[in-house]
Amino acid sequence: MDDLDRRILAALQKNNLLSLTELAEVVGSSAASCMRRVNKLRSSKVIIADISLVDPKALGKSLTVVVTVELDRERLDLVDDFKRAMRAATDVSQCYMVTGDADFVLIVTVDDVEAFDIFVKTKLYTNPNVRKFRSMITLDRVKFEPRIKV
Repeated sequence: MDDLDRRILAALQKNNLLSLTELAEVVGSSAASCMRRVNKLRSSKVIIADISLVDPKALGKSLTVVVTVELDRERLDLVDDFKRAMRAATDVSQCYMVTGDADFVLIVTVDDVEAFDIFVKTKLYTNPNVRKFRSMITLDRVKFEPRIKV
């Protein structure tokens, strides 16, 4: 990956709706070169998805909760079961397997406290492998920039 690839990635992280002509202008290259490089970045899985980031509040999801989860047993099949359950949980927007005191960190977006209570009762309390969890209700989103410095 060279400097031009990095400039292309930086530009696409800010706005992936740029036309190839606009992208070429932003990064100082030709549209044909940008097209070849973007296709290569996609095929090599450097670019893993082209998505739209939606403000949860615009959809009525006014409560964001950071949840740390500690599993009771760390057998591979049980960890995989938990991962599968979190992938299927529509209220979980992000899930990370982590090191340290917790095994997982979840970002949960819900309508309100009552909806979070339902999430806890149906996804965490009912999972026999969840030893404990801690939740932190967010008060203010200070920074939300899903970009990687390239």
